[in-house]
Amino acid sequence: MPYVNLQITKGATREQKAEIVKEFTQTLVRVLGKNPDNTHVVIQEIEREDWGHAGVLVADRPRNPGKA
Repeated sequence: MPYVNLQITKGATREQKAEIVKEFTQTLVRVLGKNPDNTHVVIQEIEREDWGHAGVLVADRPRNPGKA
């Protein structure tokens, strides 16, 4: 029974989450031959102010550096 726990910062849409669940499940089926009926994917959304990277809170970084 595969169990995937994905932690991301808040902001993904319901449609994006559904696509993530579908793609992760399909990958486990394709690569490992797992049964999709027994595959669980949990998405945990973390506030940007509760996540740090490279010594800085993610909330203090631009959302899409280098993009207009």
